[in-house]
Amino acid sequence: MKRLSKIAALLLAAALVLGLTACSSSSSKETGESKSDETKQASADYSKIKFGLICLHDENSTYDLNFINGIKDVKSQLGLSDEQVVIKTNIPETNEAYEAALDLIDRGCNIIFADSFGHESYMVQAAKENPDVQFCHATGTLAHTEKLSNYHNAFASIYEGRFLAGVAAGLKLNEMIEAGKIKAEEAVMGYVGAFTYAEVISGYTSFYLGAKSVCPSVTMQVQFTGSWYDETAEKEAANTLISKGCVLISQHADSMGAPTACETAGVPNVSYNGSTVSACPNTFIVSSKIDWAPYFKFVIDSVVNKTEIPYDWTGSIDTGSVKLTDVNTQAAAKGTVEKLEEVKKDIIAGKIHVFDTENFTVGSEKLTTYMADVDTDPDYKGDTEVIKGGYFHESEFRSAPYFDLRIDGITLLNDKY
Repeated sequence: MKRLSKIAALLLAAALVLGLTACSSSSSKETGESKSDETKQASADYSKIKFGLICLHDENSTYDLNFINGIKDVKSQLGLSDEQVVIKTNIPETNEAYEAALDLIDRGCNIIFADSFGHESYMVQAAKENPDVQFCHATGTLAHTEKLSNYHNAFASIYEGRFLAGVAAGLKLNEMIEAGKIKAEEAVMGYVGAFTYAEVISGYTSFYLGAKSVCPSVTMQVQFTGSWYDETAEKEAANTLISKGCVLISQHADSMGAPTACETAGVPNVSYNGSTVSACPNTFIVSSKIDWAPYFKFVIDSVVNKTEIPYDWTGSIDTGSVKLTDVNTQAAAKGTVEKLEEVKKDIIAGKIHVFDTENFTVGSEKLTTYMADVDTDPDYKGDTEVIKGGYFHESEFRSAPYFDLRIDGITLLNDKY
């Protein structure tokens, strides 16, 4: 028995040694891969890269500023020279976009990125004519059907950021209800939208669902402007919503029109694409935004390393592409920072799905199926089942949003755009 015990002990000791060795090897491999990636980046030759950025507007547009800041950030990260980054601003969604692309090619750009939906057809044309240049485009829908090796679409799961911003809005409404400033049924939010595109619908719906997750009585009204950037129209839309009893305003439009209207009226505001706290210290709560730096770096590294760029790329909270600004505690409800961190963790863990079909109805009915127009049919005919596992799978079958449902609880005041 003693002999058997000794043998067993020896076998156990050997197993432990082997286990520790295996663990050590595994750990070394992971560390080695990390170091290899760092070494690869450090030794990468970025001298042949020239990046051209085509913007619909300029730095005054919070939307375009995100792209400009993104490429400037990557320029600094990778040590690119001023000559290696060319930014074209105020390029309309016309043939001028195609001409801008050709000019960037003439100037030696081997990566060209356009930031507005209406630029897409011109980028596709330029890509077909210039197969040696990589073209990338935000909010576009054609890459996965065109299947060009040098044309790509990109976006981010910003609906998750909008949902988080909506949670902050709902907490503010609760605070107003508890303080007796409004009744529960008066928890009406206003939303300034640019167009009735799926991108905007996805954005305002996810914002509303975030608010509803903590303030069940909330409803929302949406006023469209028919423009991505029109400060006067956005301010007028916000004032219209305030006059109709909206006690908190958010937006999917690119100027300071709505935030300044809120600051003047003393109405809490959740902005988009960046903090407005310096101009609106008393009303700004928080803002969601897409950080484009991770995608720009990914594309540049792909070109340098001659690796594939997917037709569609969707950034996330995990990739650092979906972000919230710091919460303005002067305007936000108490406990907002902690609650947002809690919800953020649950989204990352997959415990919360923004478009969970248990949390909304359409025409008083819960949905179990929906065919979305993912392949951009000219007649907007549905082609892809997008409700699976109890939730709408946004930005998974292509990067650009395709959630276009009009759910209960949201009223469109004008939908001609």
